[in-house]
Amino acid sequence: MRVLLGVTGGIAAYKVAIVLRRLVEDGHSVRVVPTRSSLHFVGRSTWEALSGGPATSDAFSNVYGVEHVRLGQSADLVLVAPATGDFLAQIANGEARELLGNAILATHAPIVVAPAMHTEMWLNPATQANVATLRARGVHVIEPAVGRLTGPDSGPGRLPEPEEIVAAAYAVAAGEGLPLSAGTSAPWGDLVGVSVAISAGGTREPLDPVRFLGNRSTGHQGLALAQAAADRGAIVTLVAANVTLPSGQGIARIDVETSEDLAREIRAVAASADVVIMAAAVADFRPAHLSPTKIKRHEGTVTIELVPNEDILAGLVASRPGGQTIVGFAAETGDDAGSVAEHGAAKAKRKGADLLAVNAVGGGRGFGDVPNAVTLIDVEGAVVARATGSKLAVAHVILDEVVAHRARH
Repeated sequence: MRVLLGVTGGIAAYKVAIVLRRLVEDGHSVRVVPTRSSLHFVGRSTWEALSGGPATSDAFSNVYGVEHVRLGQSADLVLVAPATGDFLAQIANGEARELLGNAILATHAPIVVAPAMHTEMWLNPATQANVATLRARGVHVIEPAVGRLTGPDSGPGRLPEPEEIVAAAYAVAAGEGLPLSAGTSAPWGDLVGVSVAISAGGTREPLDPVRFLGNRSTGHQGLALAQAAADRGAIVTLVAANVTLPSGQGIARIDVETSEDLAREIRAVAASADVVIMAAAVADFRPAHLSPTKIKRHEGTVTIELVPNEDILAGLVASRPGGQTIVGFAAETGDDAGSVAEHGAAKAKRKGADLLAVNAVGGGRGFGDVPNAVTLIDVEGAVVARATGSKLAVAHVILDEVVAHRARH
């Protein structure tokens, strides 16, 4: 597929380098056409190195080849990311100030644009009118994501993650239209004033002054949930178990180590919370005895007796105040006794949480700064939603279901 990739002048242009690399790695021929203002953010040499071709902006750079027309005529798909408010206004009015605008006027290929700008600019009536005009003409406009913008600002207007943009482009190229998950459909401010308690990370159970039993959780998904909830207006308290990542502005944070620490702190926070999300990976067992000194190698084979930890999620469900929504997490692997889905459904019924986010882990999946995939199951064991993509994208889908659950109850 021949893709014309337009890049306009927004700070989110740096993300589009990942979009370009993905398209090229998938075997597509990509011609990058940056606007002159976009080159203040990502230089021409970057686009040329990643695409393996020229990245010109000027409509007069190849006059003899009639490039300002040929690029649009030869494209199988036109993708513009990020698309600034100014550029949306240009193409809505049929303007062709630079090479990119000329190529769009000359194309019959499907056009996908991914707007990115500050919230006030995105919600401005002029921008919304331009978007409506473009959609009426058949241009596929991806909804911006809700999240952190330049500086301290948050809200709708964030460029969706690269994998979402690529998925949207492929869907349009296949004649399927934009996927429902393109961008974030969550209304800005739908959690304003809602108190949300979130646990994140992985607990550690000490064996001796040096060693501990732990797990692979890094807290990425829990922190994404905290950031997404705060971006949607919630009052967020994060209980972080051994998380080295920084939490966002406006998020109250309590750091803990063991499952007992986490149980104590999350119970205290949950007592006055409207929503509780248990995203932390809590150890099921702890050593029955803590050695006061380091266990030495020369002591030979060591037998460690384990005792079960408290089921924090079940305890929160049993003691919750009226009207509280509780979301649990279950990291599962399939085994001889059942699949990930079967284990997840059984656990959802057993735990009693309103929603259980089940994800398959192991083999590089789930833990760390990698895309995630979760299935949301209700207390009856029925699947209510699925989410795939960045940790932030998954977080917003989970919060969409939280908002829907609160509206029903």
